[in-house]
Amino acid sequence: MPSHPQKPWFAPKRYGYGAGMPVAWQGWTLLALFFAILTLANIFLDDGARTATILTAAVLLAVVAAFKTDGGWRWRWGERE
Repeated sequence: MPSHPQKPWFAPKRYGYGAGMPVAWQGWTLLALFFAILTLANIFLDDGARTATILTAAVLLAVVAAFKTDGGWRWRWGERE
């Protein structure tokens, strides 16, 4: 049974550590959802709940982006892949 490789949602950064810009609609949707959560949390939640919501959303964004970045997260020095 042939395995179908998953298309990455984010491009790797050329310099540094982490994910770059989204390269698939799923990455753009995830980023838009993150900004919507930030906006709604700032409008409707008090300080404690806002902080918890924003931290949770940021951690979830980072975890998903780490798994969905082409080549994973590692330090890069500008080399072309």
